[in-house]
Amino acid sequence: MRFRNTEDYIVDSVNYILLSLVAIVTIYPFWYVFVLSFNDGYDALVKGIYFWPRAFVLDNYVTFFSDTRWISAFGVSVARTLVGGLSTTLLTCMVAYAHSRPNLMHRKFYTLMLIFCMYFSGGLIPFYVMLRNYGLLNKFWVYIVPALISYFFVLVARTFFQELPAELVEAAKIDGANDAGIFFRVILPVSTPLLATMILFQSVNHWNSWVDAAYYVRDENLRTLSYRMMEVINKSLATDVLAQSDSAMAQMAEATRTTSFSLQCASLIVCITPILCVYPFLQKHFVQGIMIGSVKG
Repeated sequence: MRFRNTEDYIVDSVNYILLSLVAIVTIYPFWYVFVLSFNDGYDALVKGIYFWPRAFVLDNYVTFFSDTRWISAFGVSVARTLVGGLSTTLLTCMVAYAHSRPNLMHRKFYTLMLIFCMYFSGGLIPFYVMLRNYGLLNKFWVYIVPALISYFFVLVARTFFQELPAELVEAAKIDGANDAGIFFRVILPVSTPLLATMILFQSVNHWNSWVDAAYYVRDENLRTLSYRMMEVINKSLATDVLAQSDSAMAQMAEATRTTSFSLQCASLIVCITPILCVYPFLQKHFVQGIMIGSVKG
């Protein structure tokens, strides 16, 4: 056993101090938003808030959940995340499993196509025209169909499937299982780390995406929660400046006890809470699955 000397204690102390500073810098912005979401919006606008709610209210959340636009956007985001995350994971795994089979014809050509599509795209205008020709514009499926295949995870999942014991597939074929049966009954049940990682990444991408809602959707009932948040962010600065300069608007803000920024903070907390609730259940598989494909035996 090695005894610790003065130099070890100094190095450890410096590390603890640096890590504490990093933790504070990382956590404080989230804590600040959390505090503002529970504070009187007008009070925070005038006096500022730093560590805890000075005027604790629930008006920001009441305003958020009483607005049908936010409720509709929340429902669209939930539906998009569930449908998009599961469908993208399933189809990506199907493509990756086909690519992992050594007897696939033109396998190298398909791989080159995947890599090319991963790094290059046709551009915004051709993509818009394609969506219009397929009749996806201003429909819920415009969120789902273009993201059904993740090129990056096809390559990652292919490496994972290649590392599975070949005896699993051979035993299933001896028992009379076809390719679909092997994939759904043998491959997927032993691919939990891969599936957990893919579902988490794809779900977060769908949950946070707002560009497609801005470019390809005009129906207000199909707007996502992230898009509504971007609206609030873009309007918050101008609204707060006018509220301070215009006495009538200032009185209105004081009467409602909410501001665009306090509503923005409340919407942000509502937006990140589902991800924070889901992540602990996937963390065990996520830590293992994040290393998939990094080293190939």
